[in-house]
Amino acid sequence: MYTAREEWEQHYGEGKGWRLLGERERELLAEHAPVPEGGGRALDVGCGTGELAAHLAGVGYTVDAVDLTDSAIARAREEHADVDGVRWLQLDIERDDPAALHEEGYDLITLRLVYPFVGDRGRVVHGLGKRLLDGGALVVITPTVENTPAERRGIALDEDEITLLGAGWKTVERADADGLAFLVLRGPCHLDTRAVEKRPTTGHALTGALAVVTDDAGRVLLGRSRRGMLELPGGKTTGPEDFATAAVRELAEETGLIADPADAHVVTMLVDDSHGIPRLTAVVRITAWTGTLANPEPDKFDRWEFVDLHALACVGDVFVPAALAIDAVWPGILPGLPPTTAYPIAADQPPVPGEPAEAARLRASMTQMVIDGGWAPSERVREALRTVPRHRFAPEVNLAAAYDGGDRAVITRYDETGTAISSVSAAWLQADMIEHLGLKPGAVVFEAGSGGYNAELIAHVTGPDGRVVTVDIDPWVVRRTRRFLTEAGSGRVTSVEADAALGAPGHLVPRGGFDASMITYNCWDIAPAWREQLAEGGRLVLPLEMGGYTRAVTFERRGQVLHARHFTYCGFVRDQGQQARSIPVVPLLDGGLTLRFEHGTAAETTGLEEALRGPRHEVATGITMGATNSYFGSLQLYAATTLPGFCRLAAHQEPEEGVTGIAKDRDAPAIVGDASLAYLVHVQTTDGDSPQGKAWEWVVHAFGAQGPELAERLAATVRAWDCHIRADDNDQHADPVLTVHPAGTPDDALPAGDVLEKEHCRLVFRWPGRDVVLPGPVERLEAAVVAEGV
Repeated sequence: MYTAREEWEQHYGEGKGWRLLGERERELLAEHAPVPEGGGRALDVGCGTGELAAHLAGVGYTVDAVDLTDSAIARAREEHADVDGVRWLQLDIERDDPAALHEEGYDLITLRLVYPFVGDRGRVVHGLGKRLLDGGALVVITPTVENTPAERRGIALDEDEITLLGAGWKTVERADADGLAFLVLRGPCHLDTRAVEKRPTTGHALTGALAVVTDDAGRVLLGRSRRGMLELPGGKTTGPEDFATAAVRELAEETGLIADPADAHVVTMLVDDSHGIPRLTAVVRITAWTGTLANPEPDKFDRWEFVDLHALACVGDVFVPAALAIDAVWPGILPGLPPTTAYPIAADQPPVPGEPAEAARLRASMTQMVIDGGWAPSERVREALRTVPRHRFAPEVNLAAAYDGGDRAVITRYDETGTAISSVSAAWLQADMIEHLGLKPGAVVFEAGSGGYNAELIAHVTGPDGRVVTVDIDPWVVRRTRRFLTEAGSGRVTSVEADAALGAPGHLVPRGGFDASMITYNCWDIAPAWREQLAEGGRLVLPLEMGGYTRAVTFERRGQVLHARHFTYCGFVRDQGQQARSIPVVPLLDGGLTLRFEHGTAAETTGLEEALRGPRHEVATGITMGATNSYFGSLQLYAATTLPGFCRLAAHQEPEEGVTGIAKDRDAPAIVGDASLAYLVHVQTTDGDSPQGKAWEWVVHAFGAQGPELAERLAATVRAWDCHIRADDNDQHADPVLTVHPAGTPDDALPAGDVLEKEHCRLVFRWPGRDVVLPGPVERLEAAVVAEGV
């Protein structure tokens, strides 16, 4: 049985082949996998000299035929030169980057006389199933042990292996093709992972070691045991041997792989029980190994194979200690684990290399997308994006999701309500924020909000002499960050469990302060520690909420004042710990509407319910927008920071059911008065067959006795924005001059501008054109301004 590419090259190079495609196989293919109406696409895996691929093309399929050997593909091209509709591809389906395969998928995928030679069978079949179109079929044609001479049974499947092959598919049909098993698999389905136990033990206590081993693509080694579950290599300790030695011994005995105890690192001790018997399990990370994967104990295991980390959520039953050990190395990728006590050990473990070929291509593509968007102008940031393996900090998702170059963040943790509380942010935004830190080689940087990837990007930018201190309040996030940094980091990032609003622990703050600081979660306020621990002239980049609208603002410290240098539109998970803040919300009309007072203090709303049931007053602003310049984020921020009584009116019902005209689950800028309310909507004024032919106008709706006055004030704000802030290019809207001053700074010590009060600071906005005379506020709003000291 061939195990190396060179053996296959020699086989086909010498003119050898395999059993010819039989008439019964052709009949079964026509019966179970007819060509879809209008044609279909097929993938022939391990096509050899191309007989099956040529047949599929002849009946109407467009075929991708792949084989790992050049000699087979060369013969296929030569022997079927007159066949149209086949693309011959030299590709190792187990190891190579699958970029050449059709990205939209296939109606039919075939593996003829190939499956017994596949090493990581579960992973390969799972991946091929993901490439099937709806209603498509995976057809496996293979010899069986019962019909194969004893000396050649290595190329055949037994009944247990055929049963495993069909696991995880909605339907499995089997037919006989002149002694070959003809298997038709349809509907790849998700097998929820469960942590399960073995039978009860008879001992008084159990101690053992489990080896966590990965291949050169970063996949983890698992064995399909005869008990019907997946297990890691490992077992009980013997006599006085230490846990690392036990793991290495068990690895060799069970898989044939050889490791040096010096490359075996005990990273965690797990304490739980098995049917009431205490159990102590050492999690041993193997960082290097040699040998060829085998199955020396077939009475215990069906086979061993390397499994993609992102696929671990759908592999079925996993032995409890193995599941807990995997979670100890890659926290968060296995769901629903039983409770345990873990004692992480500060082992001096080196990083463990390994990634699929596809990862490098996707990382390069993501980087190029970020560069093309103008988010990474410096070569050091570009090189960090090209180098740091983003997928290893988000192992629960597939490579395509990890390297999505658009606005997609990878959510890594939710709270009990389902709200995202930790994530790997969109790559373009990470690059933009790092660029605006203005880092120099050797810089020491503070990061609030951990995850590992962003900190490692910063470490790469600052170079070998740089250092990053990353702080998070969530122990789970910190444990995960530390593990991922150990597995794939540079060693220049220190992860700390603490409330990031308090800054870094004193002993980690460099003399003179951090060269730069980055906050990676939405902040309603700016913690004093972030300014105090920042060096003079250093930069702080954080997602700051202003009226509920978030911008990643780049600040530069000058004494006790932070000066804004740049604004980027963005959104992040919310802050926790001391800075966590509840926004006052007032429901209206039986919950159909809500008013959100994002500045932190709710206004008086008595009488608003009655006003909303009365007549609606409307004011057209005369300000329009088209499909190409519809972005109005600068208008939202302008209104939020210049209008007294500002709030946001959110709708929770369809427009025709309510009074507002606001789309369901959307909100609008608003201001309130005495039993009165005004808010801003856009109304379509011109329709057209193309987006370019459509236009909208900003219109103010108002209710209550003071509604007309409120509406005029809001309309005047829109017109002032249009005159002084708005630009034809959505990216060129004018930003305010913003300074941040410590709380308690006297009014006479502040520059002229609109003041937004926070608990720990006072923000002063100086917008272009704010020296123009706007209509005066209504009487109650004037009183509110005086009361607030704005």
